[in-house]
Amino acid sequence: QVQLVESGGGLVQAGGSLRLSCAASGRTFSSYAMGWFRQAPGKEREFVAAISWSGDSTYYADSVKGRFTISRDNAKRTVYLQMNSLKPEDTAVYNCAARSWGYGSSSSNVNDYDYWGQGTQVTVSS
Repeated sequence: QVQLVESGGGLVQAGGSLRLSCAASGRTFSSYAMGWFRQAPGKEREFVAAISWSGDSTYYADSVKGRFTISRDNAKRTVYLQMNSLKPEDTAVYNCAARSWGYGSSSSNVNDYDYWGQGTQVTVSS
């Protein structure tokens, strides 16, 4: 079992930055791929970024490429999402997720993740 707790969300003006953190419990965290997803009101959950178990491979949605950076610290059992140049359309609840299968490879498919955090709200004002 893995428990995930996100933090770092908040209200920021357009063009600003936020850094989300996702702290994980469980000794097997370092073998899991991790992902960030978001869901805006009235919209489906969408993929944001993912990182392999080792951190060597990262993958981004086109909408955030060049602005967001995903990283992980396996010693701290934490994955991060650095968000720069934020836009109002980035407003959403952001969830981190862990993929316990797939040999630690990352994925953009929401159905490939089996552990989810409760989410943190990010609001970007124009």
